[in-house]
Amino acid sequence: MICLVLVSLLSLGSFIAFKIISRNNLRVLEDDFDGVSKEYEYLLNESKRLHQQNADLRNILDRNIALYDITKEICKSLDMDEVFNNFLDQIRKYVVLSDCKFIKADMDMVPYMNYSSLPLKINRSVIGHLMVDGLREEDKDKFGILAQQFILGLKRAVLYQRIQELAITDSLTGVHTRKHYLSRLEEEINYSKKTNQSFSFLMLDIDHFKKYNDLYGHLVGDAILKQVSKIIKDSLRQVDSVGRYGGEEFSVVLTQTDKNGAKFAAERIRQSVEEKIINVYDEELKVTISIGVSIFPEDSKDSQGLIEAGDAALYQAKQTGRNRVCFA
Repeated sequence: MICLVLVSLLSLGSFIAFKIISRNNLRVLEDDFDGVSKEYEYLLNESKRLHQQNADLRNILDRNIALYDITKEICKSLDMDEVFNNFLDQIRKYVVLSDCKFIKADMDMVPYMNYSSLPLKINRSVIGHLMVDGLREEDKDKFGILAQQFILGLKRAVLYQRIQELAITDSLTGVHTRKHYLSRLEEEINYSKKTNQSFSFLMLDIDHFKKYNDLYGHLVGDAILKQVSKIIKDSLRQVDSVGRYGGEEFSVVLTQTDKNGAKFAAERIRQSVEEKIINVYDEELKVTISIGVSIFPEDSKDSQGLIEAGDAALYQAKQTGRNRVCFA
């Protein structure tokens, strides 16, 4: 009987010990499960955060790529003003601002003193400024990227303009080439016919130019050509045009100018050349020019007739003493 009681007590003790151990193990498991659950929840939230961050970065990258991709839209034109208009159309899609102006290097910036200024440089030379008003702080980086695309468009426009100038400009004197000048003469004839207006055509020749070339050399002759062409250009209005017809001969179109106006303009050019002292390689030289004038439509209604009439008047000026103006 006693043995039975002892066995029962031992069994009860073992059961109680088992319950205690089981309860402790369960508590440990519950604690471990809670830790795993919290770690899982943290990792899940971290994964969501990283996924969102990745999406945000992708959106930023896509927007930046889009900013760089607008170059082709900005560069659709080779005219500087058109390039800026294209730039404005694009910039309004990405940036909030009150106003934006393109101020060329030779323009007055005083009216825009309260604007932020971004210098635009090509080969270290400032060709203008982007003047911006009301640009938000968060848009400054995007604006900087867009401005770089604008500069690329300007570079293309400036390069094209320089190539065009080289194609139509005499390399020595800086006036129009004969080919371009004759094209300009045809345009003036067509315009004057449509508007029923007159214009004047001048043929100019440097007197005794061969003598200067033979006496002083071709370098001095080139310097004389440069100086005379500059005097002619400085004596004309912006609407007039001058070209190097050949050798030491120049030709001028005086827009909307009748015979009286042509006489005044031609005499002014002749007198300016006569009064100019040309300093070349320690030499002080003075030259004169002879001028022949023909009038559209009195003397001719086509370019060939005007040139022949002007040339004949120039020959008359040469034959009657040089340094004078003669009319057809």
